Amino acid sequence: MKDKDVVVALSALAQESRLAIFRALIVAGPTGRTPSVLADALKLPPATLSFHLKELTHAQLLTQERQGRYLIYRVNIPGMNEVLGYLTKNCCQGESICVDLSNIDCSC
Repeated sequence: MKDKDVVVALSALAQESRLAIFRALIVAGPTGRTPSVLADALKLPPATLSFHLKELTHAQLLTQERQGRYLIYRVNIPGMNEVLGYLTKNCCQGESICVDLSNIDCSC
């Protein structure tokens, strides 16, 4: 993962509503959520939610799938794991006090 990709991902998460959306989709797991379910749960207007979903998808933190007339959003687990791995690579210069998160696979 390149530095600029990590910056884009972290910038996308550095906003309260987008962080709440991301966390709600982490909880939803592989089933994901439709925008209407997310809007209701997070009390966000549809236009605002749409903007934030676009930003998170552009940052490669979410995936989008069409099922009939519905869009389903899910966390891009491999993308999230890449960001975590990038952030924790060479943690504490390999001292045993640190946990190596680069090997953790959060595949729901």
